[in-house]
Amino acid sequence: MHQLPFTALLNKLLAGPVTAMLTALGVHVAHPQAPIADYVAMQILVFLFALLLFIILRASLSVDNPGFVQHMFEGVHGFISGQGREIIGHHHTRFDSYLATLGIFILLSNLLGLIPGFEAPTRIYFVPFGCAVVTWFYYHFQGIRANGVGYVKHFLGPIWPLAPLMFIIEVFSHLARMMSLTIRLYANIFAGDMVTMAFFSLVPIGIPLLFIGLHIGVSFIQTYIFVLLATVYLAEATAHEH
Repeated sequence: MHQLPFTALLNKLLAGPVTAMLTALGVHVAHPQAPIADYVAMQILVFLFALLLFIILRASLSVDNPGFVQHMFEGVHGFISGQGREIIGHHHTRFDSYLATLGIFILLSNLLGLIPGFEAPTRIYFVPFGCAVVTWFYYHFQGIRANGVGYVKHFLGPIWPLAPLMFIIEVFSHLARMMSLTIRLYANIFAGDMVTMAFFSLVPIGIPLLFIGLHIGVSFIQTYIFVLLATVYLAEATAHEH
């Protein structure tokens, strides 16, 4: 069974406990000696790298002499906050942490595939789907938190005789958002990885650098689109009906 080096290391260290835990939960483990898949290991690696960045940021915070990491995170926060202010409104600050965390995770996941010996976890369908599902539940939770029972009015439309029909349409529309978020991110990163690897195998020097640059651009753009749509959904969910 082919495994990435980091995945093989995790399976060597944690195969026993992970297999026991999954078995206890009723999950069949096809490969007890290697229960951790590559895309799971890559997500763990992204988490560890992000955690390291946060530790460095916390240790180097300075008002008078901010370092590169602090400037980078201040830029991310400023961008997320500014976009939230324009789309959501004055109450955007309560969502900034989630949106920034979502964006950092997706971007690091997208870019990880550019490092030899690793792959982008977002090229596997389950990872974008997980981000989409969490975002879907998050914006509905925030909508209920902001509007209470009145949140249901978002699904009924302005014409009361058509409310039952509108409710059905809106429910399917919101469910389709999970699929839309998933496919957009997954398809672009998967395609970018495939094209980059294909050209590296054919022409290992020169031309593939162009596709690496393209892959980096796609990674940033797809992260931006995912976070932008999440911001729009939050704005719609937390808007107050008058």
